[in-house]
Amino acid sequence: MDLRDSSFLKESAALRALDLVYDGMWLGLGTGSTASRFVEALGVKVAAGLKVLCVPTSEATREQAERLGIPLTTLDDTPHLLREKIVATASDQMVVIADDSKLVSTLGAFPLPVEVVRFGFAATRRMVEAMAAQAGCKGPIKQRVAKGSEPFLTDQGNFILDCAFGRIPEPEVLAYALKRVPGVVEHGLFLGVADMAIVATDSGVQLLQRTPSGE
Repeated sequence: MDLRDSSFLKESAALRALDLVYDGMWLGLGTGSTASRFVEALGVKVAAGLKVLCVPTSEATREQAERLGIPLTTLDDTPHLLREKIVATASDQMVVIADDSKLVSTLGAFPLPVEVVRFGFAATRRMVEAMAAQAGCKGPIKQRVAKGSEPFLTDQGNFILDCAFGRIPEPEVLAYALKRVPGVVEHGLFLGVADMAIVATDSGVQLLQRTPSGE
């Protein structure tokens, strides 16, 4: 099998992350293609007798986990991005699983999602653009659309702005600036949250541990 195949790399990262799961564990289930593979693998373990209790970070993950018979609990109902961040920060250990296509030297290579309320959307969008510019970030800001060109809605009915800044030189400054916009619910900058990253590469699976200083 081609080690550079993206599906294989994601599967490798998901299976390595499964090694961290033990009987009786409470864990949050993430969202995305690699997380989906982890949930599938976890479902096999649960079917074989593994005892866990999980908190899904999105409706898609919840539906997948329920289909696989994975026991679930809930946090308070919150929007999708906010739900992910609450689960991450409430955890004793936050582990990111991904393939090496997600590794970048500077944040911004992928559009940054910003969840905003629907009320006053146009004004919020303009303010997000202005605040991002003050933080040194410029680029197209587009509203995410779903199939059929309808606006994409989060689990709680909010909109998503995808901000293609290309480069985010000071993530902490941008995070602070975005949180000052009244219509912003949450953003996709998870700064200082992850304790470990499991990354599948063409040379094998790598474990990247956060240093005591958080760097």
